Amino acid sequence: MSKGFKWLPLLGLVAGFSSTVLAQDLPQGQPQYRPVVPAINQPETCVKLGTNKGEIVLVLDRQGAPVSSQNFMSYVDEKYYDGTIFHRVIGNFMIQGGGFDKEFAQKETNKPIPNESNNGKKNLRGTIAMARTSSPHSATSQFFINAVDNPGLDYGARGANSWGYAVFGKVVSGMETVDQISQVRTGRMRQHRDVPAERIMIMSATSFTCVKKKVPAPNQQTPNQQVQQKPAQ
Repeated sequence: MSKGFKWLPLLGLVAGFSSTVLAQDLPQGQPQYRPVVPAINQPETCVKLGTNKGEIVLVLDRQGAPVSSQNFMSYVDEKYYDGTIFHRVIGNFMIQGGGFDKEFAQKETNKPIPNESNNGKKNLRGTIAMARTSSPHSATSQFFINAVDNPGLDYGARGANSWGYAVFGKVVSGMETVDQISQVRTGRMRQHRDVPAERIMIMSATSFTCVKKKVPAPNQQTPNQQVQQKPAQ
């Protein structure tokens, strides 16, 4: 979470996206750098993941990764993630979820989306990105949260114009929950490796409109914001 800032719910506004499908050709060529820093007091879309290890709050980068954000929100709105698990956990790397239910049955998905990893966004600690197969444009419902900086997952990391994993948001609250999940004991289940020994449930995924608020430093607080101290008895 950024120091000096706090993400707060914005009441009275409806979160979510238009039902209109974004039309976009498959990205090609050099990275399209579109650095977007959410402005203070500018409404953004946040998603709260309620897990059995604690809450994780994400803010989506709708400007930098519109297709991935729209895709993620469509699953949130459908309550698709409710009752799913984090099925793949690798310590000091990432936690992955969004595709299996608590019985470890893989869920049906919507069609794959184009890879937006050439948007200039980096797989830094706390960012959320689309999981996929070895095929660049195969991402559907599964996502992962980076527990550490993972530059090897970025666009161009394996050669010029090589596809990476598309970042579309970041954790703004609950990184301690991510860290806790990333350190659980894992093993093998059927053909799957790195499966948590205990079920890590996503009990709910809910969206809300949020704003970035600047938190004043203690020496910048107005008198009525300062802690009132009583004289010694």
